Amino acid sequence: MDIADIATGDYVEVDAEERLGKIRSLFERENPRGIIVTDDGEYAGVIGQRQLVQSHVEDDTKAESLLVSAPKVERTDDVREVARVLVEGGTKVAPVFEAGRLWGIVTTNAILEAVLDHLDALTVEAIYTEDVVTVTEDTNIGRAINLLREHSISRVPVLDDAGLLSGILTTHDIVNVVIRDMDKTTVGERAGGNDRILDIPVYDEMASPVATTSLDESVDRSVERMLENDYTGLVVTPEDDDRKVEGILTKTDVLRALTYTEEEHMDVQITNVNLLDNISRDAIRTDIENVVDKYQKMQVRHSHVRFHEHKEKLRGTPLIQCQIRLRTTKGQMAGSGEGYGAKQAFNVALDKLERNVLELKGVQSDEEYRGQLLRKLGEL
Repeated sequence: MDIADIATGDYVEVDAEERLGKIRSLFERENPRGIIVTDDGEYAGVIGQRQLVQSHVEDDTKAESLLVSAPKVERTDDVREVARVLVEGGTKVAPVFEAGRLWGIVTTNAILEAVLDHLDALTVEAIYTEDVVTVTEDTNIGRAINLLREHSISRVPVLDDAGLLSGILTTHDIVNVVIRDMDKTTVGERAGGNDRILDIPVYDEMASPVATTSLDESVDRSVERMLENDYTGLVVTPEDDDRKVEGILTKTDVLRALTYTEEEHMDVQITNVNLLDNISRDAIRTDIENVVDKYQKMQVRHSHVRFHEHKEKLRGTPLIQCQIRLRTTKGQMAGSGEGYGAKQAFNVALDKLERNVLELKGVQSDEEYRGQLLRKLGEL
């Protein structure tokens, strides 16, 4: 199935010289998944809500300074491949080209609507994210913004003093409060206004009650509710307690599931693939497979590598953080590390992953030996 029928020529476009103030107002009025930025009529990149969550950026800033390079796709590209590049590009919209010219866009919602009938065989448990970043009700907006950036996520569950689910804070909520405050302040008050935004507790801006799902709910039902209510994700809770957080299911999780393959080699999803300056996707996949092979009884269901660029640089090479996460038959395995350049960061993270895998292998072996010994003693 290709995207010819789900791509659209109806999209919001701005010039690279457009002011950020105008772009913020476009998001407020039209709530687009992303805005296409062009330079002299040529495609330059996209701006999404994640790029707007920078309260220190002034309204006079030009669009070209905030745009990100979303992956280009063709109208005849396969849905699974487009889902993969959207996940790896960390965007909700991709520019669609035809005969070398910008034709339109394709969005995550359009893809999910097209494949909805094929998701009934999947349950939330098979694809949800278990490791959830959370905040408390008194966490300030500034800290929440840093967490969203650091983990490349768009939402965080809010917990009360008892550690129970109280609300949800999304990138959309933060963009709304930034725009609302910008409307209230004058130019001379702008800096002070930004500080006030950062100090607001998330309790004042979170959404409550929270839309939830359970591990045994079918993915098609969860996605249908997301699309109907314009949610980007649902908090996963036990059936008997909708205030205990077990995980989160996002549209990105569902897109990632569409890319699963039956090929012999491991399928690795990479977030911020544009940072791969000195290492290839194949090298990453091969190195992770070599680590996994050291514990033959462990099978990988899904692998995810995320790169994050810091501002610090060494002789022009940025400091990169790399996180490797594996969902396996033995539970979740992870490794993280930092280095100058993607390759160095990945190698540090891979080393930690390998140590964790070998440690798990040793623990499992000890437990198996202990079980065998107890059985022999029982026979005596």
